[in-house]
Amino acid sequence: MPEVLRRYINVWVIAGTIAIALVLLCVITSVIWFSRPKAAQIDRATAVFNIIPYHTPTALPATPSPTPTSQLPGGDIPPSPPPGQIASGGYVQVIGTSGDGLRLRSEPGLNGEIRYLGLESEIFRVDDGPTMLDGYTWWLLVAPYDENVQGWAVSNFLKTVLNP
Repeated sequence: MPEVLRRYINVWVIAGTIAIALVLLCVITSVIWFSRPKAAQIDRATAVFNIIPYHTPTALPATPSPTPTSQLPGGDIPPSPPPGQIASGGYVQVIGTSGDGLRLRSEPGLNGEIRYLGLESEIFRVDDGPTMLDGYTWWLLVAPYDENVQGWAVSNFLKTVLNP
């Protein structure tokens, strides 16, 4: 190295500058590393949900007939059960509708509004009755699974399942 360069460039100054730069780099890296925000802990929660079935009214046939005589082909209606066989507080089953179902009405009689359709073999609790009207014996039936499913039905299409 020429003498002029040696006078202006000192090896110890260059080595010291590099050493100070390395120390500063380590300090800055350490400060950044230790001052970074901690990772948020994620608590894993178990999702809990209850499925509550919503009650929907039973669909009525497209052309409901106001009389129970059309519930069987040819208008054949089974005979009414003997008196005393169906009792309030007992359970009955819908029978003899040939799959058409039994209309549950808002009030006894053929003029009562049809509220629900009791399906063949469906079981109901008897809550009130008997009421004689329009030539039929009517009983107030309530579905054991939902108190809102209720209506008056003709006894001709009921079979006693359980008496109180």
